[in-house]
Amino acid sequence: MSNDASTLKPYKSKDGGKKEQVADMFNNISKTYDLLNRIMTMGIDTIWRKKAIRSLKSIEPQLMLDVATGTGDFAIESIRILNPKKIIGVDISQGMLEVAQEKIKKKGLQDQFEVQLGDSEKLQFEDNTFDAVTVAFGVRNFENLEQGLADIHRVLKPGGKVVVLELSNPTAFPVKQLYHFYFHKLTPALGKLISKDASAYSYLPESVAKFPDGERFAKITSKVGFKETIVRPQTFGFCTIYEATK
Repeated sequence: MSNDASTLKPYKSKDGGKKEQVADMFNNISKTYDLLNRIMTMGIDTIWRKKAIRSLKSIEPQLMLDVATGTGDFAIESIRILNPKKIIGVDISQGMLEVAQEKIKKKGLQDQFEVQLGDSEKLQFEDNTFDAVTVAFGVRNFENLEQGLADIHRVLKPGGKVVVLELSNPTAFPVKQLYHFYFHKLTPALGKLISKDASAYSYLPESVAKFPDGERFAKITSKVGFKETIVRPQTFGFCTIYEATK
């Protein structure tokens, strides 16, 4: 991974590594995160999530791990579509997990979905534990992408799959220009208005711009040991679904 992506931090004027700053940022925006997510993606993220989760149907996972689970939306949708016995969600932001816990309680999913505070790049699980691992809009916040993916590979059972959903950079005219205006101008303004944290929503487009998307991402999954990675761009390249098999 290039130094640019690993050293990009949400709060340029503050001390602390990327990991600490990302935790602080998500703690700050946790209460308004879901609303802003819907606005930013114009609701299309719900379609991307369903598509990504359906790609795991063929392996019928029973024990799943949702890395960078945030407010739990992806794991809850996985329960609806795949109905595994158990999903464990891990995140470094206590604020986001509190929102997830409220949803779990409200939906009565305590037996099926459990969340834990933890580092997505140093997973506290045994080798070969999970049938499937999912990460939605989380890998670009890793401080060390290669290390994070290697750890996901470690905790997956042989034959298990990781599905990663991540924003990417459209390259075709005029989508590229529209995307640039929307994410670099409109998104920070909306973020400032709704969450009162403009830095967080300036970091978002910058983190996407610096993320090694497409085939560059597939090269990293291959390097850490995954057998094959399928790259599936969505909606003019705004987002990509990656499927990698151990």
